[in-house]
Amino acid sequence: MAKRGGFPGGMKGLGGMNINQLMKEAKKMQADVEKSQEELVVKEFSATAGGGAVEVIVTGAKALKSIKIKQDVVDPEDVEMLQDLILTCVNEALRKVDEAQNVALGKYNIPGLM
Repeated sequence: MAKRGGFPGGMKGLGGMNINQLMKEAKKMQADVEKSQEELVVKEFSATAGGGAVEVIVTGAKALKSIKIKQDVVDPEDVEMLQDLILTCVNEALRKVDEAQNVALGKYNIPGLM
């Protein structure tokens, strides 16, 4: 009489890998991803614009930590230039965070992770 139910060939349905081994690998990968995310969040990323006239620092969590503006760049007659320099700095710093995320977490290549 034929065996009913279960998986053909036992619990090795995914390319010969034992389902328990697969779960163990998934848990390890999850722990590695969480560790990478925690390390990234505490890092700081800086960017400058206007030859160093404006500098911003953001965290890996994309929180703006500081903005430094050299006094000689503050011109009440040209506020738009200062605004542009700040925008440029912030956007560059955030781009650096995104790049670091891609490097740190891209190796896991899990759809829907980011």
